[in-house]
Amino acid sequence: MTDLSRRRFLQLSALTGGALMFSDTVSQILDPAPFRSLAHAGEPVKIGMLDPLSSPYKTSSIHDVHGANVAMDLFNKRGGVLGRPVMILEADDASNPEQAVKAATKFIKEDRVDVLMGTFNGDCALTVSELAQKENKLFMVTGSYLPELTGAACSSHTFVFMPNARMLAQAVVPHLVKAYGTRWYMITTSTLDGKAAAQAMAEAAEAHKVELVGEALMPFGSTDFVSALSAAKDKEPTAIILNLYGWDLVHALKGYGKLELAKEKIGVGGMISGEQIGRPLGYASNAGIWGLIWDPKINSESSRRFIQGVIDKYNHTPTSRCYLGYAAMTQILEAIQRAGTTEASALIKALEGHEFDGLKEGRSRFRASDHQHVQDVLVGEAFGKELGLGHYKLLATVPGLANIGAAEQPLCKL
Repeated sequence: MTDLSRRRFLQLSALTGGALMFSDTVSQILDPAPFRSLAHAGEPVKIGMLDPLSSPYKTSSIHDVHGANVAMDLFNKRGGVLGRPVMILEADDASNPEQAVKAATKFIKEDRVDVLMGTFNGDCALTVSELAQKENKLFMVTGSYLPELTGAACSSHTFVFMPNARMLAQAVVPHLVKAYGTRWYMITTSTLDGKAAAQAMAEAAEAHKVELVGEALMPFGSTDFVSALSAAKDKEPTAIILNLYGWDLVHALKGYGKLELAKEKIGVGGMISGEQIGRPLGYASNAGIWGLIWDPKINSESSRRFIQGVIDKYNHTPTSRCYLGYAAMTQILEAIQRAGTTEASALIKALEGHEFDGLKEGRSRFRASDHQHVQDVLVGEAFGKELGLGHYKLLATVPGLANIGAAEQPLCKL
């Protein structure tokens, strides 16, 4: 992956992307006139990107990389950052914390990257966060929703772009209750991520007097969910909550359709999904009510321009994972421009408390006290075919500061 990124870098002049703006400040930050001739004169600004490219999260992770590359191309087209071109180096953490640390260490020691970003699995994010603080590198977590990252395990060098599990759960639970009732069965992947999702969903459900009638724990990477879904059916729930993601979620929804549980008036849904799940599953097979990070139907100028940038480069409508890679990369590069350096302490100051256009209806900001990205969370219902852009019917947008799950975590000590 690293070699491929370097080839992209050497071919920048051939890349497209259009004259897109992607935040309300970028037109001021990236004035092409003074920087265009200098962009290829200095050493590149290197961003080391970690993603589970060979795990059950692999399809979603490719989209994370796609979004980050679109942002990189746009900055380079406008003259780079601080008169230097931007280069992305990619590595596969394989959803394994040991491999994540090994790859991140290589980025820091051998490749001399300026910033780390990425990861989805919570345990990978935690270990890389510890390394980043030790090595004095900024780390932008793009995909992990583990609340501990901005709670008990928060770090001065780590910022979390993803809504955490509490934010997602508090947004989606009322809609699940309204649609399906209050007798739930959970199917949870037996990982730190699955358990965090299950806990957040259970906590949010308490206020709605939901009865949890059972839970099945499934190994990460499971492909057959028929037995677990059949066991759930026997408990006569009104809804099955899937605390899964990636290909685990795709396979579980295939099983849900195979058993025709919708005809049994058993609903389905959970904390997180998106176009990155519906596409490999097949739109006609998708179902349920879900928390969404972003959706292509968000009708803002910056969102529309981002969408066009991904279409121009990759010929597909962006998913929410494309959004995470793009928007997080944008904030990293804008912070470098504001700080005038890639030095970690200056970047931390540039990001703490920073308010910005997060490509959603409401404004976004990085909370200074715990480095959580406070943002809108969407709720959507899967639609069996294209519904304009994407195939989720948007049921609600929960503004960041109005979300109970977005409250500051007192355990964070930066």
